Amino acid sequence: MYFGTAWYPEHWPETRWPEDVRMMREAGMNVCRIAEFAWSSLEPLEGEYEFDWLERAIALLADNGIAVVLGTPTAAPPAWLTHHHPDTLAIEPDGRPAQHGNRCHYSPTSPTYHKYVRRIVEHMARRFGQDPRVIGWQIDNEYNRIDYSENTHRQFQHYLKEQYGSIEALNAHWHTAYWSQTYTDFDEIPLPIGPHNPGLMLAFRRFITRVWKEFQQLQIASIRMYSRPEQWITHNFMGWFDGFDHYVLCEDLDLASWDWYVGTGHHDYTRTGAAHDLTRGFKRRNFWVMETQPGSVNWAPVNNVLYRGEARCMAWHAVAHGADALLYWQWRSAPGGQEQLHGSLIGADGRPRPFYQEACQIGAELARAAGVLRDTTPRNEVAFLNSYDARWALDAQRHHRDFDPVAHLLHYYRPFASRNIGVDIVHAEADLSGYRLVVAPALFVLSEATVAQLTRFVTEQKGTLVLTVRTGQKDVHNALFPVLQPGPLREIAGAEVEEFFALDEPVPVYGEWEASLEGQGRIWAERLRPLSERTQVIARFGLANGWLDNGPAITRHPVGTDGGQVVLVGTWLSEALQDALTRWLVQAAGVTPEPIEAPPGVEVLRRYTSDGCAVTFVINHNRQEASVVLPGTGQDVLTGETCAGTVILPGYGVRVLV
Repeated sequence: MYFGTAWYPEHWPETRWPEDVRMMREAGMNVCRIAEFAWSSLEPLEGEYEFDWLERAIALLADNGIAVVLGTPTAAPPAWLTHHHPDTLAIEPDGRPAQHGNRCHYSPTSPTYHKYVRRIVEHMARRFGQDPRVIGWQIDNEYNRIDYSENTHRQFQHYLKEQYGSIEALNAHWHTAYWSQTYTDFDEIPLPIGPHNPGLMLAFRRFITRVWKEFQQLQIASIRMYSRPEQWITHNFMGWFDGFDHYVLCEDLDLASWDWYVGTGHHDYTRTGAAHDLTRGFKRRNFWVMETQPGSVNWAPVNNVLYRGEARCMAWHAVAHGADALLYWQWRSAPGGQEQLHGSLIGADGRPRPFYQEACQIGAELARAAGVLRDTTPRNEVAFLNSYDARWALDAQRHHRDFDPVAHLLHYYRPFASRNIGVDIVHAEADLSGYRLVVAPALFVLSEATVAQLTRFVTEQKGTLVLTVRTGQKDVHNALFPVLQPGPLREIAGAEVEEFFALDEPVPVYGEWEASLEGQGRIWAERLRPLSERTQVIARFGLANGWLDNGPAITRHPVGTDGGQVVLVGTWLSEALQDALTRWLVQAAGVTPEPIEAPPGVEVLRRYTSDGCAVTFVINHNRQEASVVLPGTGQDVLTGETCAGTVILPGYGVRVLV
């Protein structure tokens, strides 16, 4: 287990460094990320490199038992570079260049910028690539920029030619006869700014993914020329940010990491658990939390401080979901710059802020548990599918302002989290071997590979598949399928969508899988039509808009004589009905229930060794005391206490049991 912070030694006199590092060591920290914004300190003038200060900082950290993650500084190009080479600045959609000084103002497609990026990264790799004190590299910081320059425009047109081969094929897939959009040459195709042809918009999002992949690859190649094989490479993603396809970028990374911030309000474990599971799913292995807030941030509408003990609870929540590292951003408040008021462990006066003591407790506990957590990972029977193509296409055509695809996924996720049933969130084309239940939330766009995997899961693996509203309406070119939803999955679903309705008011829904089950559908509804005598209607709409009245709202279709089953859900269910449906699905799919009895707000999750031994996390996310009933006896790794029967957890209390 790694525990640490982001430190910016270039902000402070070198005489201060030993005191900073001493306090890191006393907080139990064993890793530190540095240099990711230090380009102007590493190369103050073009071609003049000053790496000695970084060498001394790395040595000081290592002497105190703290390993280093070295960031490439490419998110913050120096002023001399953007001034002398304005083509390295990104162009905004309105045609204006981005302003220097707010980071990530560069163009990721600029050949000039690529040249300077390659040079600084290669010089860093030559100096530190063989350094055993540097355990890994972080490429850039939170990719997020889209450049609308003419250079990007030309590259996009070349990308389209590469993808489609001929302008005739592109016109056919995009159905450009609509509104006289037909192109005679790839040079005629614009960059989409605002709403545009659905095929063009989806292709542009894929192109932006290619842009970031190539930008990342050039840095990886520069590092790998000089680095030890043991040095891993990552990038710090931003949870549900949708600027590119994270699965594609993670193909070239050794591990995934993300930056986790609450902002306004307080921690909701049934939401952030999904973001952890998403990040773990990028590589289908454990991940790092490269940044998280030590108390508060400075960019939210209300920058409130987390409750005392809340961050400790959050730390163990991350570990339970597969985090092998937790780093706080940032170590000390900078005297200048845009993030002066952001939370930190050390104040502007150089002394610990109140949160530092909580960090010390977290560091000591992580060190205590490191041995039992080594080589453990979550192992789950339930998978949720995630597709950036589907999300991009749906976001561009929500048809109802409140149809947020991430909110829709979380609506399905929360009842599993509240039941302490672990979930993997994986790519829509991922291998589904080993799962009992798969939920496919709003897979608006379906690829042939996804259809094949889902069909195999139901027919060969005998799994339970849940298809939700807005699934299977579009092909990979963002064109409507020539059959009704769920498109190529109609046969295994045993039903299709006769009509869809964006709801301006809720509609009643009655569940038929148990007595007296009623609720509402909101935001979206679909009138289902069974296609097989074997298809069961397990929920119906009540009197609504005349079109939905008494019609099927949810169907269940057994596949084959010895296969799985497909449940097609035709509306966005109310909370109570969603919870009841989840309870039924868990039982119908044969998902193993959680044996520990826990009240609301208490999370129970496990990480397993390769031979099946479990480490159990019991985390009270409530501010009030709560109790759980253990089915057997376990030892709390954090206290050494033997636990059995009813165990009392104080507010934000944690037990790590073996």
